[in-house]
This record gives sequence, structure tokens and C-alpha cells, in this order.
Amino acid sequence: MFSRQHRKARILYGLSDAALVALAFEAAYRTRMALPLENIFYIMVPVKALALGASVLLWTGAGSWLGVYDRLDSGDPRIILRDAFRQSAYAATGLVLFEYSLRLDLSRAFLALLALYCWLFLSIYRLLAGRLAGVISRQFGSPRFVMLVGAGERARRLGEALERSAQYGIRLKGFLADEPGARGQLELSERYPVFDLSELPALLGRNVIDEIIFAVESERLSRLEEVFLLCDEEGVRTRVAVDFFPHVNSEIYLERLGFTPLLTFSAAPHDEVRLLLKRLLDVLAAVAGLLLLSPFMLVAVALVRLTSAGPAIFRQERCGLNGRRFTFYKFRSMCKDAEARKAQLLHLNRRRPAFKLAGDPRLTPLGRFLRRYSVDEWPQLWNVLKGDMSLVGPRPAIPEEVEQYARWQRRRMRMRPGITCLWALAGRDELDFESWMKLDMEYIDNWSLGLDCKILLKTIPRVLSGKGAS
Repeated sequence: MFSRQHRKARILYGLSDAALVALAFEAAYRTRMALPLENIFYIMVPVKALALGASVLLWTGAGSWLGVYDRLDSGDPRIILRDAFRQSAYAATGLVLFEYSLRLDLSRAFLALLALYCWLFLSIYRLLAGRLAGVISRQFGSPRFVMLVGAGERARRLGEALERSAQYGIRLKGFLADEPGARGQLELSERYPVFDLSELPALLGRNVIDEIIFAVESERLSRLEEVFLLCDEEGVRTRVAVDFFPHVNSEIYLERLGFTPLLTFSAAPHDEVRLLLKRLLDVLAAVAGLLLLSPFMLVAVALVRLTSAGPAIFRQERCGLNGRRFTFYKFRSMCKDAEARKAQLLHLNRRRPAFKLAGDPRLTPLGRFLRRYSVDEWPQLWNVLKGDMSLVGPRPAIPEEVEQYARWQRRRMRMRPGITCLWALAGRDELDFESWMKLDMEYIDNWSLGLDCKILLKTIPRVLSGKGAS
């Protein structure tokens, strides 16, 4: 399925989930009223509307957070049943917490019935959704007829992908050979005719062709300008397979600078709207955090000054987004001359090129406590507010470490550095350098606002337990 159609399918599945949760809510409500239990069950209209709205938001939010809508195309019954169960379990837990915090006094039997009905309704709908999509597409939708330019291995792979999208109304009509004398047939799961490219004007005249996809070598595209112009004049949509660099993992999209189209390869998140939302959330959270923690930060400042000589705030130059330098802030957890003593301890370093020691002798007694519970990181909320850092992102490295990075490791600087990230969940200071770098790459490749929220929620208990810190 094309990516835009996939996005539409995700939206439709989310809307269908909202409708099914509303149906399950009413079914659970009616069932609970009919049960001959000791207490009579009834919900006032305002409370019912609030609980229903919360249920819809929690179920669709859990589905998006768990990535359920990205796996519904698989059609595997086990995955569908498992995902519907997990979604219902997470959402029901959230609803219980919501109900408890607002003292809505909802029946436990009703909440259990709601979770059960939601799981059943979502599972049944998703198991049938593939067939329903096919029936609707055949009966009410117009299929899209597609032809492929090219008859090589690239075109064959693309043809197989189009065949797998048949349930969404995509119909492969055949191939157009970009070299003379290649007419004939090409066999995939079915046999398709291979026409000469010169036959395209006649084919467009006597057949319905909605789209033409070019799956040829990059050097041949310049010779196909007349074909593109023909499709443009006929109003036929054209697409170009741009897998010319098979080992490039960047996301590819088209932009314009004035009248010049630019094919863009991005190896880091580039959606300006979502990145703006991430920045807005960072600012709001940093302001709230600084206001809430300011009394405790004053206490920490006083304790650091009283227990060891030197300033309370440690400042250091770090590398930020795309290598920009900034001043990084922490509560000082080491002795005053820690940087001067670093050279004497290099032989004990366990995580090159980063510098990290187990039981670092430069740590003060108070500093060990501050590090164990990440209290020393609190001043970085000021870095977040300034825009040097984000709440979630790869940790900012010092310039000397960056100079020793392998080329693939430098990509971690293409994302604004953060206070926490996936490495904080996987072991904090217990991780080796290679695993740390790979987790940062995994974060960049899979970044979403939902992933940020998930990391933040999982970081809190990890920090409070003090696990993995040294």
C-alpha cells in the first residue's frame, strides 16, 4: 500500500475504534443495568459523557501508542487478538486511574464489561476488516489501474508489491519495456503483458490507465523526458522509484526551492510540525519543572556548597544539534579539580571514547547520591528552555569525544540532544559505548511524539529506583 493510503487507513482504523468503543460502552452500560446485582447501577448524563469521552480517547490513544494501527495490514489473527487485548488492557487501566482521580464512582463490573466488550468488538472488526475492505472496494470503489515502466528486477519487485496491494483497489495492468525488443510476458503471481514503450500513446488511448510508475535505472530517466511529457499532457499520474542507492536508509521526499524540485534524503526526523510540537512540549515541561523543583534546587545548591569546595553548578562545553556548541549545566557531583585529575584516570576508562568510570574516585559523597537519582541533571531544564537540549534525545557529548566518533556514530548529533533517551531505559551507565550509540540510532530512526512520551513515563520509575547509575 502507498504511504499516503497507509496514513488514511490508520485514520480510518482510529475512527472505527472510536465508534466501536462507544458501542462497547453502551453495551457494557446496558448489560450492567440488567445484571441482578446488589447495587443499582446508573450514571448521570454529564458523568456518562465524561466517561465515554475518556474511554474513546484512551482506547484510540493506546492503539496509536502501541503501534496497533501499523500492524493491522498483516491480517494475522494472533497479532490482531494480541494487539486488541493489549490495547484494551492499557486503556482500561488508564480509565480506572481516571475514574479514581475524579471520584466518578463507576461500577467495577461495568469497567470489566467495557474492557471485555472493547476487546471482542475490536478483535471481530479487525478480523473482518480485510474482507470488508475488499468487498467495499469491489462494490463501491473504483480500482486504480497501474502500469510499470521497466522489466528488470527492480520492476519485478515493485510489481509484486503492487500485487500485495490488490485489496486496496490497485490493479497492475502490465509492463512497458524501456529497451526495444523486450516485448512478451512477465510472470509474477499472474502473467502480465510487456509492451514496447513506443506503444504507450496507443495504450493510453484505448485503455484506462490511472498511474504509471517508472522503475528504471537512474541514468535512463533523462532519456524518458518525452514519456513524462506525454503523461503530463494526458493527465496521467506518474511516480518514480528512487531506490538508486539501496543502502541509504534516509527518508526520501520531494521539496521545491522556487521552481526547482529537490529530491531530499533525510537521515533524521524532518517533519517541521511534529518537531515544533516537540519543542512546545519541551518548553512547557521545562517551565513547569523549573517552577516545581526550584525550592529543592536551592536546597541542592546549598548542600553542594556546604559539603565540598567549589561552585554548585558545573559548566561544560557540549555538542548539540548538528554539532552546535553550547554550555551544559549540572549540579557539581565531583571534587573541584575533577577535570584536572581526568588525565590520571584515563587508563581506567571502561567506555571509550566517552569517559566513564565505575566508582569514580572524584565523586563526592553527596555527588554519588545526586547521580544515583539523577538530581544532578535538574539544571539541564534550563538548557531545554534555552533550546540547547530537549527532554528526550541522545545525550550531548563533549567535543573531544565527538572527534573520535566513527562516521556512523556522528548521525546521533542530527537530533537535538536530550536529558533521557532509550539508553536510560536499557541500563543507564551499565551500557557499553557501542550499545549506547545503537540505541540512539534506534531512537532517531523510530522517533515520534508517542515514543518521547513512552520514554519519559518509563524513565521516572527507573530514576526513582536508582538502577543502573554510577
